[in-house]
Amino acid sequence: MEKTIKVTLKKSKSGATKRQKETLKGLGLTRLNKTAVLKDTVAIKGMINKVSHLISIGE
Repeated sequence: MEKTIKVTLKKSKSGATKRQKETLKGLGLTRLNKTAVLKDTVAIKGMINKVSHLISIGE
């Protein structure tokens, strides 16, 4: 079974840059407190790293 990562948008994206907003959209995080379960890949980890100050991460 593939490893997954659970990410939740915890802070508002209103003050984020355009690039950060696009990254959040790519992660499937469109609203505050929305949770997405994603595959644990290098690309996803890179996206999470870029917006780590706005999200919380679970396994």
